[in-house]
Amino acid sequence: MRQTLIVMVKEPRAGRVKTRLGREIGMTAAAWWFRHQTAALLRRLRDPRWRIVLATSPDRAGLLSRAWPADLARKPQGPGDLGTRMTRQLRTAPPGRACVIGTDIPGITRPHIARAFAALGQNDLVFGPAADGGYWLVGGHPRRLPRGLFAHVRWSTEHALADTIASAPGARIALTDRLCDIDTAADLAAHGRPARFPG
Repeated sequence: MRQTLIVMVKEPRAGRVKTRLGREIGMTAAAWWFRHQTAALLRRLRDPRWRIVLATSPDRAGLLSRAWPADLARKPQGPGDLGTRMTRQLRTAPPGRACVIGTDIPGITRPHIARAFAALGQNDLVFGPAADGGYWLVGGHPRRLPRGLFAHVRWSTEHALADTIASAPGARIALTDRLCDIDTAADLAAHGRPARFPG
C-alpha cells in the first residue's frame, strides 16, 4: 500500500511565518526557528515506508526555494483557507493512504507517522490531536474523503479538531498521539531554547 506524507511548508521569511511567536521573540528569530525546525523535521521523518511531498507556500516562491531539500517532491498549496488547501493536497495525493502535517511540532517522530498510517487500515480518517484543541496531523484515503470535510471549522481555536470531526458525520475516525505545537515563547521554552538561537 502506497503511503504519502504531505508536509505543509512556508518560505521561511521574517514576518511571514510564526508571526504570533515573532511578536514575542522577534520576527527574525521566529523565522530562524521555523527554518531550522522544519529542516530537522524533514531529516527525521525520511523513511522508506512513505514518500514525502512538500506542499509549498507561497506557490511559486516555495516551488523554487532553496530552503528545503531539492530531492523532495513539491506541490503548490494553492489558494483558500487551511481546510481548502488540505483538501486539495489529500485529494490529489496518489492512491493509497495520505497524511498531512505542519512543521511547527518539534515532537513528531517516525513512529508517530507510522501509527497514523496504520490507523487508516481500519478507518476513514485519522487525526493527531494537539494540546490546544487543534491537530497536528490529518490523514485519509485520497479517493474517498468525506464530502464537506473541513467545512465550518473554526481554525486557530480550541474548537478546530471537534469542528473537523463534526464535518465528517458517519466516517470511521481514529485519534493517534497527542502532541504540542509551538505558537508562543512559553511553548518554545517548554521544548527547550535552541542552543544557537540568534539574539
